[in-house]
Amino acid sequence: MKVSLCRFHWQDFRRGQERCFLLTNGLGGYSSLTVIGDTARNDHALFMAAEKAPNKRARLISNVEEYLEIQGKNTGLFSQEYVNRTKNQEGFRYLEAFEMEMLPTWHYQVGDVSVKKELFMLQGENTIALRYQLSQKIAKEVILHVSPLLAFVSKGKNPAKDQVFTVEENYIAGNGLVLHQKHNGTLVKKEIAFSQDLYYDQDARDGRDSVGTALQNHEICFKMDDYSREFYLIYSLDRRVDECDANTISGWIRHAKEDRQALIRHSGLKSTAGQALAASAFQYLAHRESTDGKTILAGFPYFEDWGRDTMIALPGCTLALGLYEECKSILKTFMMYCRKGLMPNLFPEGDKDPFYNTVDAPLLFINGVYEYYKATNDEEFLKEAYPVMADIVYWYCRGTDYHIHMDWDCLVMAGAGKEQLTWMDVRINDELPTPRHGKAVEINAYWYNALKILEELSPLVGQEARDYQKLASTVKKSFLENFWMEDKGWLKDVVNGTAEEEQFRCNQVFALSMHYTMLSKEQGRRLLAAVRERLYTPVGLRTLDPADPAFHPVYGGSQPERDRAYHQGTVWTFPLGAYYRAVLACAEDQETAKEEIRQDLTLLEGWLTEGCLFHLAEIYDGDKPVASRGCYAQAWSVGEIVRVYKLIEE
Repeated sequence: MKVSLCRFHWQDFRRGQERCFLLTNGLGGYSSLTVIGDTARNDHALFMAAEKAPNKRARLISNVEEYLEIQGKNTGLFSQEYVNRTKNQEGFRYLEAFEMEMLPTWHYQVGDVSVKKELFMLQGENTIALRYQLSQKIAKEVILHVSPLLAFVSKGKNPAKDQVFTVEENYIAGNGLVLHQKHNGTLVKKEIAFSQDLYYDQDARDGRDSVGTALQNHEICFKMDDYSREFYLIYSLDRRVDECDANTISGWIRHAKEDRQALIRHSGLKSTAGQALAASAFQYLAHRESTDGKTILAGFPYFEDWGRDTMIALPGCTLALGLYEECKSILKTFMMYCRKGLMPNLFPEGDKDPFYNTVDAPLLFINGVYEYYKATNDEEFLKEAYPVMADIVYWYCRGTDYHIHMDWDCLVMAGAGKEQLTWMDVRINDELPTPRHGKAVEINAYWYNALKILEELSPLVGQEARDYQKLASTVKKSFLENFWMEDKGWLKDVVNGTAEEEQFRCNQVFALSMHYTMLSKEQGRRLLAAVRERLYTPVGLRTLDPADPAFHPVYGGSQPERDRAYHQGTVWTFPLGAYYRAVLACAEDQETAKEEIRQDLTLLEGWLTEGCLFHLAEIYDGDKPVASRGCYAQAWSVGEIVRVYKLIEE
């Protein structure tokens, strides 16, 4: 899939900032700017490196300021908004086209001088490369000036005015970090220029701090006096790049394209959109230094690796791509951290302890092992994982932390006080917009699925399955008695004796999307019809019925305002994957159902060129989604839709 944009898409800053790109390095580092090449967020950066994979990240270079000097006359190619709007730099006025398939590519035109700019990020290293190709019709002296906006601060921070940098021909040093550099131009040191009024419009839109800073103290000058020249600039935190040159960059790009093509072939996906999403799904995989294994980053630019998100994204970001070893590595990481039947919701960095405040991640881990085993028949790993799976069920039956326990009717209860344990987990000081304490519908769907999985797998590892079978039978009976509302034709969201019980939410689709479900196909079709009518949008499912008095149609404003809307109507993409799996599971005719899903996906595909190119965002407004919100690239959003493409193409 290739995106080609023209001047129409950046008539002004607002239009030009509607789309961005994302490159990742498999360590947690990334490069992400808007298509006009500016930073519209504090977390946008030309070079965000991972000091310690995957979550200790440093913004090294916010951007590069570029201008052309043509026979003594300067023309800026750099774009950036400032609080003082008279300082705005509008290089996008000379931007003729932006293209992206794998690499972001900009085409500028100033008179008869053309500038093609490409950006590349190396996998497995904190290394990026810029490549410029200049050409002109009439030979004359042209100098391209490139000045990096230095940061050398932790992600989310801003550089200070008194920050000290050392700049030499082959490195930049500051704040304890050394960034190696190589180029085929001339380095010119300059007096420090400190900008403290960079304006980030998209942060302002979301109610975040919208003012940033940057320092400049040198530039690289690339001189051209013939018809065509190629220049390059390489930065690396991990290697000395003295021996690198233009051929090195070409080799990196060639190998990256080959790897991308191999990944797509390995996935078996045939549709253009499915292949694009497969390549995007791979971008969320990262190395975790503390466990020397693989992990999944929940979303860019904000989130780290979260237990629940990982388990939901896992099948789409690994198994659907044929990345079985990566899947197993991630599962093993979680096995290492299992405590009292719980798995980390947030992994530790350094000596910090994990946070275990999730009721769904352990049950989804059991499902993840099952998905992996079904894809690989890896009996050796099944035997290794089985004791952990059995331990999870043991602790849920006995009772574990965070008030997680099996009640007298064999349904699982969780949460009390200020605890937030399901994915609808927002807390604003002492306020819980969606508490969901008690017996949540999706948790008990996962619980039943886990019991049935253990019933199926126990004999394969020489264990008795009878207890799991009996418990699952009781859970099914209790679930149908407590959750199914025959007069309405759908499920309660939570059983706890409060007004929350009958709120119409998307969580009920998970009761139909697991391998084992407690509902009949007829019940499932009734439920799905109601979900389609009230919650469906082409880009995701609403978290709450618009007719509910608590419904929030728009996600925006201050942090508390955003949090109150987060699960109270806001559209989330990832439940759409479960919805479509449920549609297939309940369909009377599979081919008809697949064709209907294909038609729906054509409406979704347009969103791959909105927000972050080739990715799907975390959330969208609950009323009528018109723009991505929250994380502009979300692992479980992408992974779940990859699974759907895989299913309908089988």
